[in-house]
Amino acid sequence: MADAPDRIRIDKWLWHARFCKTRALAQELVSGKRVRVNGARIDKPGRVVGPGDVLTLRIGTDLRLVRVLDCGIRRGPASEAQSLYEPLDPTP
Repeated sequence: MADAPDRIRIDKWLWHARFCKTRALAQELVSGKRVRVNGARIDKPGRVVGPGDVLTLRIGTDLRLVRVLDCGIRRGPASEAQSLYEPLDPTP
């Protein structure tokens, strides 16, 4: 995406990438210390992330490991959201 910023707030990125249904839920996820950026636990929804950052997300009982590929400019369809990250989860 040519117009996408270089860095974006983690709560906004989680919402754009469709890991959370609302931005408020994304903020709760981060504030609940269930997100790591490059291995470091974070608790501030305003923390910025950008391409190359590796996120570890604990959503319910699921553990997701993803690499940020793009920041995005909106919360678009699922196909657009999936282009924002690369899953690094081990295959079952």
